[in-house]
Amino acid sequence: MSAIEQSTRRHEPGRPTGVAARRSARVRIAALWMLLVLLATAAAYIFWGRDRLPVDEVLQVLGGASVPGTSFILMEDRLPRLVVGALAGAGLGISGALFQRWLGNPLASPDVIGVGFGASAAAIAAMIVFGVNDWKLSAFALAGGLAVAAVIYWLSASGQRTGSRLILAGLAIGAMLQALIQFLLTQTEVNTASDAMRWLTGSLSASTWERAAVLGIGLGAAGIFLLPVVLRQLKLLELGEDAAAALGLHVGRARVLLVFTAVALGAIPIAVTGPLAFVAFLAGPITAALSRSAIHVPLAGLTGATLVVVANFFAANLFAQINLPVGVITGAFGAPFLIWVLVRANSTGNGG
Repeated sequence: MSAIEQSTRRHEPGRPTGVAARRSARVRIAALWMLLVLLATAAAYIFWGRDRLPVDEVLQVLGGASVPGTSFILMEDRLPRLVVGALAGAGLGISGALFQRWLGNPLASPDVIGVGFGASAAAIAAMIVFGVNDWKLSAFALAGGLAVAAVIYWLSASGQRTGSRLILAGLAIGAMLQALIQFLLTQTEVNTASDAMRWLTGSLSASTWERAAVLGIGLGAAGIFLLPVVLRQLKLLELGEDAAAALGLHVGRARVLLVFTAVALGAIPIAVTGPLAFVAFLAGPITAALSRSAIHVPLAGLTGATLVVVANFFAANLFAQINLPVGVITGAFGAPFLIWVLVRANSTGNGG
């Protein structure tokens, strides 16, 4: 057995100790509760949304029948929203958790360190300058996120484990990109700027089965082919880069693959739904609180999906005559949580 395999087996959660077994049990319980909340909220949105749908008609449509009115509302509006929202939330949750685990800092999420702004700025430029509005938007968003990740990676001492410097660099880059976005919005027609502003808020209103397919294919490819490798390498990186290198890991390649995967899982949803504020930031710390241990990456994906589905329900039903963008609700949830994390980090001296 190689040294890497021995180290991985020694640090495999739930394998040797009662502490790890209890942690795994808490993760499973948290995942079960999160899944129940997700399913209950999805059912509530389907049956008791702004326009209530009869249970028998919904069941008929799900069984393949065509029911005037109900078929359109369910198949062309509510179900695509739920699928797109759940997929986008899962991608953002995993993206944030990867950054937070790698840098050991709960503030190191894509929407805080500037990667989300990079994806947004590239997507807005594609929409306004090139008139792109299809699947190509995902490619622009991914390119923008990767470009910003490369810049802040370089500014923070070439990717060393210096979370505070990376966060500061990301905040500076994010501020510049916000200015660029505002400039682009002032240079375009009113209708185009209005569409771009709605997209920047983060919304599921334009969800379709085609967009769900784009999300599913993009996130599925990254999740199936890249994420398992990244998670194995992340366990070694968390031992310390010197120890990881001594165990045979090519640290530079591992960091690049981790950053690419995390950016891809965050940028693809942003291209489809717009930046859903704080989902990537919230999901990881919530899993840590529920499991009372380190951030759990797969559980963060489920948590992100649940956050977006719950936010979608409130966005549709909170006010009688107003259908709010989902990004407004996630922003309202996330801002107080960010303040709490900052206060807690200051009080404990764990600011990264």
